[in-house]
Amino acid sequence: MNIPLTVKTPDVRLQGIIKVAILAVGGQGGGVLTNWIEDLARRNGYAAQATSVAGVAQRTGATVYYIEMAPAEGGTPIFSLMPAGGDVDVMIAAEMMEAGRSIMRGFVTPDRTTLIASTHRSLAVSEKMVPGNGIASADEVMAAGEIAARRFIAANFDAVAVGQGSVISASLFGALAASGALPFPRSAFEDAIKAGGKGVEASLRAFAAGFDTALNGVTGAPATAPQAGASPKVTGPARLVAEWDRLVARVAALPAPVAEMARPGLEKVVDFQDLAYGAEYLDRLDTILAQDKAGNGWALSREAAKYIANAMAYDDIIRVADRKTRAARLARIKGEMGVKDGKLLHLTEYFHPRAEELSSLFPAAMGARWQADPARMARLDRWFGKGRRLRTDTLRAYVMLYVLGGLKGWRRKTLRHAQEMAHLARWLDTAMGYRAANYDLAVEVIRARRLIKGYSDTHARGLTKFDRVLEGTALVAARSDAADWSRRLREAALLDEKGTALDGALATIRSFA
Repeated sequence: MNIPLTVKTPDVRLQGIIKVAILAVGGQGGGVLTNWIEDLARRNGYAAQATSVAGVAQRTGATVYYIEMAPAEGGTPIFSLMPAGGDVDVMIAAEMMEAGRSIMRGFVTPDRTTLIASTHRSLAVSEKMVPGNGIASADEVMAAGEIAARRFIAANFDAVAVGQGSVISASLFGALAASGALPFPRSAFEDAIKAGGKGVEASLRAFAAGFDTALNGVTGAPATAPQAGASPKVTGPARLVAEWDRLVARVAALPAPVAEMARPGLEKVVDFQDLAYGAEYLDRLDTILAQDKAGNGWALSREAAKYIANAMAYDDIIRVADRKTRAARLARIKGEMGVKDGKLLHLTEYFHPRAEELSSLFPAAMGARWQADPARMARLDRWFGKGRRLRTDTLRAYVMLYVLGGLKGWRRKTLRHAQEMAHLARWLDTAMGYRAANYDLAVEVIRARRLIKGYSDTHARGLTKFDRVLEGTALVAARSDAADWSRRLREAALLDEKGTALDGALATIRSFA
């Protein structure tokens, strides 16, 4: 939400000490913004002091920057080193949840504080750790800001800055200038940027965009929501293109709700393996569709189209290596890091496969023998148990991963593939076994496959949760509300990494089952 502003003459209170606090995450230029504000004050006849206290608990470290300034006339004032609750004139938050943190700490008060916040999100570690959707609601922070602050300026200042080829510190500086919270003209803010001497032109552009956004309530966001990308055009040998076209035609013949999900599913499994694998995917989907009905909205087949594709495109060492060596990934990283032409990018990949992942690349029979032998598994763990850091900007490491990622032809012979296909078959048999008596329960069992994802330990934890959810579902399968209980079990499993909430849900079921 953005509130159009009118620049006002600062009130009498600003003739005393002005107190500005900044909450920023690593990489957002909080230090640069602090230096600009401190330099701005001193250039305009104010005494100023800036301090910072770094944190390490959130993301890459949330830092509290604090500036106090006062007219230098009449001696040197004594400034505080840290902001105090109820005693901040301007609060700048370089990320939405940092705005919420500033409100919770009492830095924002309705009698005096101008709150300037960027509405974009930089997810906290606690949000990323949740197996499901752990993203906190920004709407609550927006509502709190409107109540807690004397004035609230909110927009996606990160997008504003990126659009000008700069970083958020410059656009926030522009918003600060537009707010009129400091008794200095716009030109003085621009002079502070010029005095920095680095990236001046881009910073000035972002400053101007931030100023206009805060003043006029313009976010700089696209006028329309982005449209879903069209399927990529397929090129290659005529024989393979013809086979792909036949698979696409099979998808087009499916009921519309199923085809909508089956097309990206087909693209996913073909990209994972090959065209024959795509045909297997559609064969499995046809088996489900033959037992489904239009009267149910094809819900079972639609969910199966999604989760069968996910199950067939599992994360193994081959896929991880393939993903890490793709040109599109490297281009994305360069873009995110702002790497210009002629600049070098050092890229380090971290690998820590378990002995189980390594033995799963063996031929199925050999891998099974190794996994059944604790001594052999311990030996594998000794050899490869330590994590490896590979500099994929070097030829040796890149070629090693590139060759490993190209072993798709070997994948079907591995123990891991045999295990995944056996698990896939059992899962579908379980779901379809419930279909005749309880259609909704069959749909929920299909959706439970969402729990299995990732690689190494993440995959193992998800697989364990999946098995426990199906065990709990079996206990209530005869009940009329079995589908609802299965959904509750899945949602509980997604709440935390250790499965504490799932333990509680299973205990509840066992108390009456």
